Amino acid sequence: MSAPTETQLGQAAASLAGDLVAAEWTLSTAESSTAGLIGHAITMVPGASRYYFGGVIAYSNLAKEFELGVPDELIAERGAVSEEVAAAMAEGVRDRFDTDLAVAVTGIAGPEGEGIGKPRGLHYVAACRRGHPAVVERHVFTHDRDGNKAAAALAALELARREISAG
Repeated sequence: MSAPTETQLGQAAASLAGDLVAAEWTLSTAESSTAGLIGHAITMVPGASRYYFGGVIAYSNLAKEFELGVPDELIAERGAVSEEVAAAMAEGVRDRFDTDLAVAVTGIAGPEGEGIGKPRGLHYVAACRRGHPAVVERHVFTHDRDGNKAAAALAALELARREISAG
C-alpha cells in the first residue's frame, strides 16, 4: 500500500471536521514525529478555527516535558516512542487547551530506528476524550520518512473520528 497523499489527508481532515462540528467538540493536537502535519491537514479545511484550538509540536523530549507535562521519568523508563508517552502527550495537550478531544503522535519516521524493538516506521497514535483515559494504537509503517509521517497523521485523524463516534 502506498503512503497517503496530501489530498487523502485533506479528505480525512474534512471528514473529521464534519464529525467535530456535528458533535460540537473541540480538538487539540500534540505532534512529535509528524512535526505539525496533523495540524496542517486540519487547517486545510475552511472554518477549522471553529473546532481546532491548536497544537504543540513536541519534537524533543524537553518539549514533551515542558509543553505537555510528560514526566521525564516516564520518558527515561519507557522511551519517547512508547504507548505511555503517546497517552501522556494526548492527555497533556487536551488539558492545556481544554478541548473535548486531543490526538497525539510519537514515532520513528526514519531512516533509522531507535533500537531493538523500535523499528523505523514505529508510531504510537493516541486520542483522549474529556473524562476518559487515552486510547493508543501501535503502528509500524513501511514507507520512506515522508510516507511514514503521512501515514501516522492519517492514523491520528482516523482515530479521532472513531473517538467521536464512541463519545
